[in-house]
Amino acid sequence: MASFQHLLFFLSLLLSTSIACDRCVHQSKAAYFSSPASLLGGSCGYGSMALSFNAGYVAAASPDLYRDGMGCGACFQIRCKNPSLCSSGGVKVIVTDINKSTQTDFVLSTSAFTALAKAGMAQDIKRLGIVDIEYKRIPCEYKDHNLSVRIEEISKKPNYLAIKVLYQGGQTDIHSIDVAEAGGWNWRFMTRNYGAVWNTSRAPAGPLQFRMVVTGGYDGMMVWPKKAIPADWKAGAVYDLGLQVTAMAQEGCSPCDTSDWR
Repeated sequence: MASFQHLLFFLSLLLSTSIACDRCVHQSKAAYFSSPASLLGGSCGYGSMALSFNAGYVAAASPDLYRDGMGCGACFQIRCKNPSLCSSGGVKVIVTDINKSTQTDFVLSTSAFTALAKAGMAQDIKRLGIVDIEYKRIPCEYKDHNLSVRIEEISKKPNYLAIKVLYQGGQTDIHSIDVAEAGGWNWRFMTRNYGAVWNTSRAPAGPLQFRMVVTGGYDGMMVWPKKAIPADWKAGAVYDLGLQVTAMAQEGCSPCDTSDWR
């Protein structure tokens, strides 16, 4: 009987350390883009805006992390594993592109890659070109921005609407977006066109409101933006939706590290 109780305790301990974690630590490698121009055509569709995100600390992520565009805008903390060369805090990056290389999970902007190094050792880490890393997903924080949408230039009134989702906080993925006339309930679903861009050919007339399903914990949750975009929306304009996402998605894993690497 005692041995059976010990077995149950061990199993419960094992489960408790392998599920419900929002800071799963993974091992991989990272390289860097030698030219900033490589970031402008990113698969997420951010274009030149990518260079303004997070002080230019951005990254292309492997297909498993990019997930057909669902991973666009996700934030990660990355640190390299050579203690004589690498800082203990590493760098925080935002995903803006897909990395199709099978050698690394991340290709970082040059500024992000050199930020992995200790003070005065940026050139040393650049000479390596590729480094062993550990990383974890972290919440995105936008102190000066709410969740917003940009109207893409391919939009065409009255019915075709394409939006790019910007400044998504928290640690979540957008699974669906619907649009309706502000104050109405005739919701029309939107489709992920590519990356962070969603579209519909059935946009209603008038000012438009959105609702989104994002992951929160293991389940989806509905997000209801507080602001509508005006009826005379303009291509190229960015519209503040009046709230920020703070939910935290979780993985099942071990080890789990909820500390902020410093």
